[in-house]
Amino acid sequence: MKKSGLDLYFLLPIKNFIEKQTSVGLVLIFSAILAMIVANSPLAEAYHSLWKQYIHLGINDFVLRKNLLHWINDGLMSIFFFMVGLELKREILQGELSSFGKSILPVVAAIGGMLVPAAIYYYFNAGGPGVSGWGIPMATDIAFALGILFLLGDRVPFTLKILLTAIAIVDDLGAVLVIAFFYTSEISIESLAVGAFFLLILITANIIGIRNTLFYAIMGIGGLWLAILLSGVHATIAAVLAAFAVPTSKRINTPLFLRKAKMLSFEIKQHNRDREKNPLEAEEKITHTIEKFSSLTEDATPPLQRLEHALYPFVSFVVLPIFAFANAGVTIDVASFDILHSPVTLGVIFGLIFGKFFGIVIFTRLMVFFKISALPRNVKWKHIYGLGFLAAIGFTMSLFITELAFVDEALQAQAKIGILFASMLAGLIGYFYLNIISKAKKRKSKV
Repeated sequence: MKKSGLDLYFLLPIKNFIEKQTSVGLVLIFSAILAMIVANSPLAEAYHSLWKQYIHLGINDFVLRKNLLHWINDGLMSIFFFMVGLELKREILQGELSSFGKSILPVVAAIGGMLVPAAIYYYFNAGGPGVSGWGIPMATDIAFALGILFLLGDRVPFTLKILLTAIAIVDDLGAVLVIAFFYTSEISIESLAVGAFFLLILITANIIGIRNTLFYAIMGIGGLWLAILLSGVHATIAAVLAAFAVPTSKRINTPLFLRKAKMLSFEIKQHNRDREKNPLEAEEKITHTIEKFSSLTEDATPPLQRLEHALYPFVSFVVLPIFAFANAGVTIDVASFDILHSPVTLGVIFGLIFGKFFGIVIFTRLMVFFKISALPRNVKWKHIYGLGFLAAIGFTMSLFITELAFVDEALQAQAKIGILFASMLAGLIGYFYLNIISKAKKRKSKV
């Protein structure tokens, strides 16, 4: 069946994005399992000491000194947050968050899925040493959650995958704001002012039409990221701000691109006819014209899209697996079972599983009840219940916030065990529940 223009221009890019994210989820699962195996093997001591090794970068008196785990969480993960910022900007300008009608349901559902988990965690830890971890159960891991939906294939509506993607993206924005306002150390006004100066340069460059991605990389990393890192505000915020400064406009518009492409195609045909007279010269001219094609394609592609596509393989298959391997390894012994009764662990487990489920479902119910919004096409309430469980898979962002919330390694271990247990349980419940209701639907359709 021939695809409509709507499918080609709107649904196909979303479908490609979802398929990419699901493959990342499988890689993350492998990295987390590998970390747990190593952390509970004879290599456990070497595994934990590896991340405590210090790396120094700088010259003369200007030296950045951080251990390997901090370089991963502050440095490598900034690249991940940069891509999150690019995705957020794209969705706000062109995607599922680009209009009130499209965005209101996932935005409100995501807010419910952040507030209720935080409240449940706070209930368990109010007045205790773990109270600062209230942000841990607020996050949804989009790669893991979509990975589960990928395993279900066409047994769940495609619009459910779009809704989960939108909710998780809003979740990411919420996590970035929480990190910015609540998980920062003492602030250096001087460094923050320098960061603001570089941000102004990036915004000005966007306005005056600079489209060179290398320029934004140098200003964003060498200027903005470094200044924010030294200011006391978490460096990942710089990555998101830099991403929002990246242009979304092209050097040439689509009609002009098509005209130039036709001219270059004509040139290639002309050179191809000359092969018999002078094969070497014709081949050289064809190669030169193809290079013009490459340059033309770059001019017709927004820098935001070019950066997103360029960063995706590195972030997905290098940054996130390294982060998962470095942060998911918790050594489990007899005493670890006592951790399951700690307020931090219980707060994370109940916050993720029950908080996410009831937060998303209740807030979605309210939106539909008051006729502010409607469920997406082909999505039923039973699908929303399954989505509520899948959204409880916190993992990446939850582990990240854990490192910011706690200095005490015992509290970190309690939170990590809660995250891993809750994410695994939520994933299993969500998968089997959606699988069961899809089979029940098939049986009814056969009757």
